[in-house]
Amino acid sequence: MKVLVAVKRVIDYNVKPRVKMDGTGVDLTNVKMSMNPFDEIAVEEAIRLKEKGVATEIVAVSIGPAKAQETLRTALAMGADRAILVQTDEEVEPLGVAKIIAKIAGEEQPELVILGKQAIDDDNNATGQMLAALLGWPQGTFASKLDPSGGEVSVTREVDGGLETDKLKLPAVITTDLRLNEPRYASLPNIMKAKSKPLATKTPEEIGVDIARRLETLKVAEPAKRQAGDKVGSVDELIGKLKTLGVVA
Repeated sequence: MKVLVAVKRVIDYNVKPRVKMDGTGVDLTNVKMSMNPFDEIAVEEAIRLKEKGVATEIVAVSIGPAKAQETLRTALAMGADRAILVQTDEEVEPLGVAKIIAKIAGEEQPELVILGKQAIDDDNNATGQMLAALLGWPQGTFASKLDPSGGEVSVTREVDGGLETDKLKLPAVITTDLRLNEPRYASLPNIMKAKSKPLATKTPEEIGVDIARRLETLKVAEPAKRQAGDKVGSVDELIGKLKTLGVVA
C-alpha cells in the first residue's frame, strides 16, 4: 500500500502571531516556522502503518515556498520515503491545495491519503473534504484510530456524541485528530539520512492547476484584549451587574 501524506509549513504553535501594521495579514518576518501539528500526526500514522507492514511507501507532499523543503525534510527524517514540493510563493486556498493533491494522487496512485484535519494558521478544515470530493473517494474525518485490512480501512472518528466507527473501501482520504497518536521526534541519524532522500520539485503550472485566489481578505485584526473581572459580594450584586451589562433581562 502506498500512502500519500500532505504536510503544511505554518507558524510554530509556540509562537504568538503578529498582525501586520496595515492589517493585510500575519507578519511572518523572522518567525519560526514548523510542520502543522495535525500533519505531524498524519506522518506518524503513515509511519506506524509501514512499521506494521501495511504500508510499503510513504510519499510526503507540500505546497508552498522553497523553504517548505525544510518541512518535507522533517517528514523524511521522521520516516517518509520521498517527498514532492509544489513550489509557489502565492498563498494557496484550500480548493487549490485539494486540486494539486488530487493531481498528484492521480500520478502516484496511493491507496490512502492522510492529512491533518486542519492547519493551525487558517483553521479552514476544508482541504481533506474537498480532496475526497474531487477524487470521488470515501473520507474519514477527525480520525482517532485507523485499522486497514483487506482492501478496507476502519476509521474511528470523534463526533459530538462520542465515537463513531466507519468502514471505508480503499482508496480513501483520512484526516487526523489529536487523539490518533503522538508524533515521534526525528533522531539525528535520521535527520542526516533525510538529506539524501529524494525530494522532487514541481510548480502548479507544470501540474496544470489554477491556484488563482477566489477569496479576498479584507482585514486581519488581533482579538480584543480580555477585560479584567470584577469581584462581587453577593448573588444579588452579581445579578445587578449582569443586568447593567445587558447579559440578563
